[in-house]
Amino acid sequence: MNDRPAPARVPEWDAATYHRVSEPQFEWGLKVLARLPLAGDETVMDAGCGTGRLTSLLLERLPRGRVIAVDQSANMLAAARQLLAPRYPGQVEFIETDLLALDLDAACDAVFSTATFHWVLDHDRLFARLFHALRPRGRLVAQCGGGENLRRFHDRALALCRAPDLAPYFAGAGEPWYFADPASTATRLRAAGFFAVETSLEPAPTPFPDAAAFRTFVERVVLRPLLARIPDAGQRERFVDALVEQARSDHPPFELDYWRLNLSALRP
Repeated sequence: MNDRPAPARVPEWDAATYHRVSEPQFEWGLKVLARLPLAGDETVMDAGCGTGRLTSLLLERLPRGRVIAVDQSANMLAAARQLLAPRYPGQVEFIETDLLALDLDAACDAVFSTATFHWVLDHDRLFARLFHALRPRGRLVAQCGGGENLRRFHDRALALCRAPDLAPYFAGAGEPWYFADPASTATRLRAAGFFAVETSLEPAPTPFPDAAAFRTFVERVVLRPLLARIPDAGQRERFVDALVEQARSDHPPFELDYWRLNLSALRP
């Protein structure tokens, strides 16, 4: 199938490291995938496919169907293509785009997404684009960060951003993530045209075995958009050092305070 390239966005992901350390996202995604009813012949969009780990399991459930794998990261999409294209020839279309610029008209029977929507700051437009991509009676099943997701860790990181030596790099910059609550998400989904809307929030505290594992994860996943604004490598190193040391004193140590927002809805 034809790929649809789009200009790469920055900051880019380290796809190889993400593929290796994203076990929490993978485990959450397994539960989301289990909530998606499939007959096996549908066209399903994986909105924010990442490196394709979950997309591969989605394809196993679509022996007569196909997947439209969407991600705005060129690195992630390249890793997904390398993983999926040889295993599922002719069953996957790869689209590199921001979900807010997604332009598909009634192309999908379902949209599946995990650990992506909190990186999209305009949920009104996001849900409108996904609604437009679904066929009548099409289903959206997704999960992302929501509510108080990573509040303790992010508060510490944003406090460091206000330090005199770093503050100029963040002048005028808003938070690069958006963690919605169930009620506002349900309202937005209905406003976009969806019905049979269900939303909920669940805690997902995520421990790491030691400082090294914690550091790699937060540096390459959680802090990526903040670190990209700091031009000096030494300052970036000290920034991460400070957060690792604070996490060492937590009880338990090296645990991230994740919360997951679950959502599902149907297009009439």
